[in-house]
Amino acid sequence: MYGDRSRRDFLKTAGAATLSVMAGGNQRLIAAEKVEPTADTLILLWMAGGMAQTETFDPKRYTPFESGLESARVLSTFPDIPTKVDGVRLSKGLERIANVMDRCTLVRSYQAGDLGFILHSRHQFHWHTGYAPPQSVACPHIGSWISKILGPRNENMPAFIDVGQSLEIGAESDSLKAFHTAGFLGTEYGPFFIPNPEDAASSVRPPANISRERFAERWARHQRLIAVNPLLRDSSSVQQESLKRSVENAHRLLTSPAASAFDLNLEPENRRAPYGDSRFGRACLLARRLTEAGARFIEITTEYIPFRYWDTHENGHTRAADMKQMIDAPIAQLILDLEERGMLDRTLIVLASEFGRDLITEGKPGKTVKDQVKQPDRMSEIKHYGMHRHFTEAGSVLLAGGGMKRGFVHGVTDDERPCKVVKDPIQIEDLHATIYRAMGIAPDAGAEIERRPFYVTKDGKGRPVKDLFARGV
Repeated sequence: MYGDRSRRDFLKTAGAATLSVMAGGNQRLIAAEKVEPTADTLILLWMAGGMAQTETFDPKRYTPFESGLESARVLSTFPDIPTKVDGVRLSKGLERIANVMDRCTLVRSYQAGDLGFILHSRHQFHWHTGYAPPQSVACPHIGSWISKILGPRNENMPAFIDVGQSLEIGAESDSLKAFHTAGFLGTEYGPFFIPNPEDAASSVRPPANISRERFAERWARHQRLIAVNPLLRDSSSVQQESLKRSVENAHRLLTSPAASAFDLNLEPENRRAPYGDSRFGRACLLARRLTEAGARFIEITTEYIPFRYWDTHENGHTRAADMKQMIDAPIAQLILDLEERGMLDRTLIVLASEFGRDLITEGKPGKTVKDQVKQPDRMSEIKHYGMHRHFTEAGSVLLAGGGMKRGFVHGVTDDERPCKVVKDPIQIEDLHATIYRAMGIAPDAGAEIERRPFYVTKDGKGRPVKDLFARGV
């Protein structure tokens, strides 16, 4: 499905950017306008692989499957359902989210970057950093910028926590690692990884075969070694200093009561059950606990694995049904739980994906790119029924809490193929500017690295979409 040369080229440039982190270099934050935040914590719910907007948050005309069905007739493979907001309808399978839409803002006009030949790795890199690869420096993840500029809410809790993504998935591993990093900002601002939320508690405990006394003795020995070794004690390398602080932060977490937030077994069963038994559901429960404990930025992902989950190159309808069953209850419950605890107003939840999907159009109208899946003119099997092709012209983003409007829809897409954005488009620069603005960060904030200014939004030119905020910004 992917061009081998395109993958190799991306991995080559991503690897070079990662190596540039190791070089370190002087850096300083760029002074920017002070912004009053509407949120203290950001939870990013990442629908990795390309969530089909017409099968989820922007349903179009429904056509049921039958043998011989003309592919060009199909816009949605699910009927639509009502929500708590009059006139706003979602796709069947999202009933629980539909019942909390009165707490949400729905953006139906997100347009993914025009990056040429479409690779998930390139678009995920673009979404998470705001910059299209390759870059001459290692670009920080959005969570790393927030960690660097705002710092932790709780000094014993990692400011940036990433849950649900394994980075060892074969050929795509290096491309994922390329944006799961703090880049030139330094190791201490990178993600604290928890691939499986069920194992989260073990990630914040000393090794099982070492007593707490022995662990404390080892730490004391480590500190004495730093004190007497001038290469470690007096290092002027930004990256080495950052690495030392990251080790100290990790030790502080291991010995802090805040570590209990990672233990899902401490959650009463009646509170666990509404999130379901899926890994994504447990991750959403963990996100709620971490938010309560003072985490600043949490990314929860359905996980990117080629040709699985939202990467619906085949059996699109069946796979979309499975994915909606996975995400519907946990996302709705996360919103309700945060609201019940009085935390939703200061917690911004963002649900997003790298691009949308369509059954016929690959890329965007008027921009021909190589088809990455064969779709017959007429369907003979259920595996042909669904949104199989990458569509960068339109996608959906769901926002909740954190100062956003409630029960609001922004943007309109055409009701007929190619279902492109026809009103109020939003690109990544302005979406990021909106997210940063909610967190109290100006879009032209950034850092100077190797005498070059580098901003949180591309060239510092992102503009918050003021229409999304409940109050004037």
